Amino acid sequence: MRTTAELEDHLSRPRDGLVEDLAKIDGDILVLGAGGKLGPSLVRLALNGIKAAGGGKRVIAVSRFSEPGLARRLSDEGATVVAADLADEAALQKLPDVPNVVFLVGAKFGTDGREHATWFTNAYLPGRVADRFAGSRIAALSTGNVYPLVPVTSGGSAEGSPTGPVGDYAMSCLGRERVFTYFAEKHGTPTALIRLNYAVEMRYGVLVDLAQKILAGQPIDLTTGQVNVVWQGYANEVTLRALLLASAPPYVLNVTGPELVSVRQVATELGSLLGREPVFTGEEAPTALLSNASRCHGLFGYPGLTLAELVEHTARWVGDGGPLLGKPTKFERRDGAF
Repeated sequence: MRTTAELEDHLSRPRDGLVEDLAKIDGDILVLGAGGKLGPSLVRLALNGIKAAGGGKRVIAVSRFSEPGLARRLSDEGATVVAADLADEAALQKLPDVPNVVFLVGAKFGTDGREHATWFTNAYLPGRVADRFAGSRIAALSTGNVYPLVPVTSGGSAEGSPTGPVGDYAMSCLGRERVFTYFAEKHGTPTALIRLNYAVEMRYGVLVDLAQKILAGQPIDLTTGQVNVVWQGYANEVTLRALLLASAPPYVLNVTGPELVSVRQVATELGSLLGREPVFTGEEAPTALLSNASRCHGLFGYPGLTLAELVEHTARWVGDGGPLLGKPTKFERRDGAF
């Protein structure tokens, strides 16, 4: 993967399991938040998977589409594009009735000082969507941030582990889950909640953050010494396939890679590939934000790209000056302030 086109192609390449599951899903798929980080590649993946499964379903991409040209590109690739602000009640009500909804809407960065707006997007708006699509099947993206920091020797939080969000972003995301759960029980809406952390591809993610710091000679804080990462293509695949797992009350699923990744070790590997020595500061704390996704791997197998491959691709991409999204994960923050 050396060009954006090659990267997009890899992100949108459906595996056999996804094709088989998309064939089982009845009706069109509405993707809310199709213009975000995961949205465009998820829409393309759904389009390609449906085509491979024999077609017959629409993928309806809904977003404000602030990125120039994105709506046209998705339309050209076969999506039914609807430009709409979900915060506008009239626009929400005008959306087509569909059997399947993928909810990707969320706010994370800029939480500090705008906590009210974060809660509106992450907790209030999901309720309006859940009420509007009470008769649909919903797969809603959540986050592993709903869990507390746990001992690095614990293996990470599993779906049945206690929640304990730190900071307004994480608390509002737990609020989103609670609201979807309320409406799932009120209306009997089959719902799946996808607790994701941290999706990576070559333009953003934890590995990109580390590679950029290494090239810039900036110190890497090791206090958060362990982290989860997962190939974004896999995260998109699981989110779509989770429509078949949706239930009332909601089905909860952690989505991340199989490893607990050592920040020191992976930064050292990136540094070796980039020809730079990483600069470290701090010492590893005994706790970190970590998820156990063994349930997900048992259901859907392992990601198509291994950690070693992700590291290699990222080092080549960043080292060659490939385009980046400029959205650091801030994974090292331990106070929940994003």
